[in-house]
Formats: sequence, C-alpha cells, structure tokens
Amino acid sequence: MPPPKKREHWLGVDGHIGVNPMERRDKEQENLSRLERAAQQTASPKSMQQKAKKPEEKFRFSLRKEDVWWTVGFAAAALLLFGVEVLINWRPEWLDAPFRARMLNYVRGGILIFVMLSVANVIEVFLIGRIPNRVSRFNLQRIFRLVVVVAIVFVAISVLFVNWYTAVVSLGLISLILGFALQMPISSFIAWIYILARAPYRVGDRIRIGDAHGDVIDVSYLDTTLWEFGGEYLWTDHPSGRIIKFPNSTVFDTPVFNYSWPLFPYVWNEIKFQLAYESDLEFVAQTMREVVEEQVGDIMSQKVKVYKHILSKTPVDELEVKEHPVVHFRVSENTWLEAIVRYLVPPKEAGRTKTRLIKEMLARMNAKPDRVLFPKSNLR
Repeated sequence: MPPPKKREHWLGVDGHIGVNPMERRDKEQENLSRLERAAQQTASPKSMQQKAKKPEEKFRFSLRKEDVWWTVGFAAAALLLFGVEVLINWRPEWLDAPFRARMLNYVRGGILIFVMLSVANVIEVFLIGRIPNRVSRFNLQRIFRLVVVVAIVFVAISVLFVNWYTAVVSLGLISLILGFALQMPISSFIAWIYILARAPYRVGDRIRIGDAHGDVIDVSYLDTTLWEFGGEYLWTDHPSGRIIKFPNSTVFDTPVFNYSWPLFPYVWNEIKFQLAYESDLEFVAQTMREVVEEQVGDIMSQKVKVYKHILSKTPVDELEVKEHPVVHFRVSENTWLEAIVRYLVPPKEAGRTKTRLIKEMLARMNAKPDRVLFPKSNLR
C-alpha cells in the first residue's frame, strides 16, 4: 500500500503557513468544473449548488416493466403478421390473386412497421436511456421518436402505393404543396431543432423575448410556452398567472435575453437611494455594503469567481468584476445625490432580495438621522 500523500504548505510573506497556491488553484478549478456539470442538469441556482457540493453519483440505468412489455408487444405483433403471411402463401387458393397480392403487401408493411417499433424501443431504452445527462437524454429521445414516426409514415405510403414511382411523385407533390402552405410551422420546427442544438433557452430558464417575459415551461415542436412574470398588472417579478405562447421561429429574428444562463444563472441588481449633499457619504456607503454583505456576500463572492472563470475563456477576460458589493454615488437630475449599491442575485429571487435589503438599509440609516439626510416629502 503506497504511503499517504503529504499535503504541501506554503510559507507566506507574513510568516504564516498556508495552503500552496497551486493546490488552491486546482481545488477552485475542480469546484468550477463541478458547477459546470451541475449546470447541465438543472437551471435552478439552489439545485445547482446542491448538486455541485454532493459527491458525484454514478448514473444507474434502470429497466422499467413498461418498456419490456412494449418491446414484447411489438415483437409479438410482428410475429403474428408473419404467421398470417405464411398462411396466405400456404393456402393461395383461399383468396383471389389481386386481393392476395394486396393483402401480402399490407401484411409485409405491417411486419416492417412493428419490427421498426421493436428496434426503436430497444434503442431508446438500452442506448439513449443510458445517457447520464437528463437534458441531453430527453432531447435525443424526442428527436429519435420524430425520426421513427417519419420512417413509419414513409413505409405506410409505400405500402399504399404499390408503384414506387407513383409514391415518390405523389410524395414530392405533397411536400411541395405543404412547403408553400406550411411555411411558418416548418420554420418553427427547424427553430425547435436550433433551440435543442444551440440552447438559447431551455425548460426552467427565465427569459425575455420581444415583449414576453417569463419562465420557460415547455418547448414543443412548433411553439414555446412561458409562465409570465410581472406583466401589465404587476411591477414585481411575481408570476402573473398567465401563460405566453409564441412560435419557435421567433428566435430567428428576435433577441433572446436569458436570465438563467446555465453556467451563470445570476444577474446584477441595484438599489438606489436619494440623499442630501450634507449626508455622511462614508457612513452611507459602509452601511449599504454591510447589509448586502450580510445577506448575499459569501454567495456573491463565489459566483463572481465563476463569472471570472467564464470570462477568462473569452476575449473579454480583462473586464473588471468586483467580488463584493460596490457602492457608487452620482448627482441626480433633481439636485440630490444618489447612492447606488450593486450586488449579485438569482433572477427569480431578485424582488424578494431587494425588498429585504431595502428594509434593513432604511432601518439602519433612519437610526442615524444626523448622518443620513433623506429628501423631504415636500421637496421631492
């Protein structure tokens, strides 16, 4: 048994012993990699953190009884039709020649369809079902089922049209007519493939596209469904109770603002206060920073590290991003000063977090009326 690996320590400038910077960097890199893998499985920041902190569990494949019964059923139907074909060939005198030829064509088509269904079910269960990534597995299943349906429709058409040339010409004419009549649905279907491949958004993400704001609850072949938040009757980020549907083709000509980007599902938010020039600005800045640090400080520091790691892989790696809340002052248009604190927050918790922070900041600043002077109500 090899001896345990000794942990290396680093002697700092101040004489204190700490962890080797290389070891610390490797540990941070490992944590970031685990966050990226967790982001591929869920869009919720809390679930993402929980998955990243837990030791990675090996994906376990489980076979359901329903899958076995469907496969056995399809195979049994194919065998039954094969028996019918054998019986027709064994007793050809039972049926007239034209009707016998037509029946054999239908039976063979049915056998081929049920064999395709059996094989497709085996592929979906034993190959696609073993993919560990739940999102990739779900998307691949939908695409595979669509391919199977198209293949079955093609077999059915070939069975109905004994003459292959007639079938091909008829299918070409039908495709041409449908191509002109169904331009928007076809465009939306192509956009569905684009959404699966490029992932501008996925189920669970909070997005804004055009005038629509909401959480994605379904992405079908032709349209996307949002659970609206805010809206014309609410000014907060609370769900309005309405759903929004728009064609998938909208993503081709309308910018998509995704507030729940998988690798970094957070947004920066600001709280603004108007102050008199005579206010103690240092005290105001310190108070606002302390309140935000107490509420979201540790989380913000960790998430900004993730953000910097993502930026380091792009040409925009020189952007300066603070790991702690920052307070800025500026002169407003109505001659008052504005104190603005900027912090990081999950988009679905922005409203609740802002309310909690405002209450605490006002309580602490109102406790020092000689140091924090707010505009009077009759001078606003």
